[in-house]
Amino acid sequence: MTFCEVSAANDHLDSSTMLRIAVFGAKGRMGSQVVAAVEAATDMELVAQIDAGDDRSAALLADVAVDFTLPATVMGNIEWCVTHGIAMVVGTTGFDEQRYAEVRTLLAATPGARLLIASNFSVAAVLMMRFAAAAAPYFESVEVVELHHPRKLDAPSGTAVSTAKAVAATRAAAGAAAMPDATATELAGARGAAVAGVRVHSVRLSGLFAHQEVLLSNPGELLTIRDDSFDRSCYLPGILLAVRRVLELPGLTLGIDALL
Repeated sequence: MTFCEVSAANDHLDSSTMLRIAVFGAKGRMGSQVVAAVEAATDMELVAQIDAGDDRSAALLADVAVDFTLPATVMGNIEWCVTHGIAMVVGTTGFDEQRYAEVRTLLAATPGARLLIASNFSVAAVLMMRFAAAAAPYFESVEVVELHHPRKLDAPSGTAVSTAKAVAATRAAAGAAAMPDATATELAGARGAAVAGVRVHSVRLSGLFAHQEVLLSNPGELLTIRDDSFDRSCYLPGILLAVRRVLELPGLTLGIDALL
């Protein structure tokens, strides 16, 4: 079943399958759009809108909580929801290996917990990452350039980090040689950040929203795989798909790849 078929089928569920949803960060730029999308969905009921300083107990009525808050608060929300048996879909940024390890430790102590964390809910972005990872073993060099608005808090973006790690994994599995780079001296940051051995460059410019390109090259050729997101609405189909499916996914799920 395709993504569109899944979405269409879920949009016509009857009221007996209504999912009760809580939104953390409901007044934020992304959270407010999630609230509107949940209210418009025929198979969902919005039961709680929670922001910084609010009592979380309103979310006890929820089957699934969606979190678009801040890196400083998301871990507390995850612990609270897991402890209270509420499945979660998390789009908040700032996750690194240490945080993922903390989440796995928490879930190991809480059998039956369900948590999906995604660095990007855009279908186009997910496919861009998948295509780049598939192509990476066939090229000598791969670098990632991500471009965002200057209000973004983290650099590089979670999507760029995920892309670099996926590229590195497929290259390692294929036995690809180390990428050529004769740089001997550089200004700090001139060659970007090294993520799993893949160079990642972050650009912050007014007027941009969310953009990423993966540059793959061999002598005499260049392949560019690029995704451009122009508005937060592009994330909503992926978020709603994750909300509808997370109860079927025990433990920790990273990304929405498995749902497409």
